[in-house]
Amino acid sequence: MTIVEPTATTVGGPALPQERRLVTSIPGPRSQELIARKAQAVAKGVGHTIPVSVVAAGGGVIVDADGNSIIDLGSGIAVTGVGNSNPRVVDAVKAQLDAFTHTCFTVAPYDGYVAVAEKLNELTPGDHEKRSALFNSGAEAVENAIKVARHHTKKMAVVAFDHAYHGRTNLTMGLTAKNIPYKNGFGPFAPEVYRAPLSYPFRDGGLSGAEAAARAITQIEKQIGAENLAAIIIEPIQGEGGFIVPAAGFLPALVEWANANDVVFIADEVQTGFARTGAWFASEHEGIVPDIIVTAKGIAGGLPLSAVTGRAEIMDSAMAGGLGGTYAGSPLACAAALAAIESYEEDGLIERAKQIGSVLIGRLNALRTADPRIGDVRGRGAMVAVELVDPATGAP
Repeated sequence: MTIVEPTATTVGGPALPQERRLVTSIPGPRSQELIARKAQAVAKGVGHTIPVSVVAAGGGVIVDADGNSIIDLGSGIAVTGVGNSNPRVVDAVKAQLDAFTHTCFTVAPYDGYVAVAEKLNELTPGDHEKRSALFNSGAEAVENAIKVARHHTKKMAVVAFDHAYHGRTNLTMGLTAKNIPYKNGFGPFAPEVYRAPLSYPFRDGGLSGAEAAARAITQIEKQIGAENLAAIIIEPIQGEGGFIVPAAGFLPALVEWANANDVVFIADEVQTGFARTGAWFASEHEGIVPDIIVTAKGIAGGLPLSAVTGRAEIMDSAMAGGLGGTYAGSPLACAAALAAIESYEEDGLIERAKQIGSVLIGRLNALRTADPRIGDVRGRGAMVAVELVDPATGAP
């Protein structure tokens, strides 16, 4: 097989052909060399999914060192929602590089950070007054959302849910439900973190959303008490947990209970935010208005950025200097975010996600009727999954 060298005309942006092209086996010889070097240089705990060495990416494909062009279904784990090397993003970051690369917003502020905060305050659900704070990663934003909720309520306990994934820092490992590979051997974890049962329609034995919410609330009231609870944190559609869409009514019932009991309701929209589910945010599908929304991943077209956006009275409770970080809301990432948001708005990407979901769910349900191993098809927009089961027992 011939090895094709990627050329300058095929690297990045729209010039990269949107095609699947295999010119070697996977992995090819040059990718194998990189993987061998990785084993000698990179900590074993840093795994990888596909054994290729990427030299170019654009739109929805990546090109490896051997010249193979493959469809990028991974999308950097739900990051490149506007396409890899989106021209708007690339141009905005180049312009910012020419202006300045860093000042630290908490030392010398700049327009880009404020503009991103203004846009998030506008786009997130609810017409109440909001404030935003920017950070680097989803886990960092989750930790800061918990900090703010605790500071505002003067309470310490936090509830997360079965199958949840919120990150792999110490506090977020406590919130995350999955032991291997995320938690095993890394404890002890932060205290005052509790877990409640999720609405999981495929495994709930027919529980309605209202019934599942009542089950969770009863456990919270018995085991923790609303008087001790600072926040509930939940993914409106779970990501790592299996793209679990809770039954209708589950999320609104939790929000209603939280509002009545001075509990901050935090929607972790790190995976679900920015058009992926066929709406700006998955919370919109249930008509809920969270007190705080956490965003990251698709926010900045591939540059590291995250945000905590919430009710002004909650977000403003932290003292000056209580929130921030050296690289939090970097000028390059803010430029990328503004360009990515423009692409979501101007390029019809919310509608595109709806179209993708319609195709996926239709075709996967057709497969389900013919294959008993497919137990469930679920999701919204371009966030769709199948759950595979043992045809004889129904077990995962």
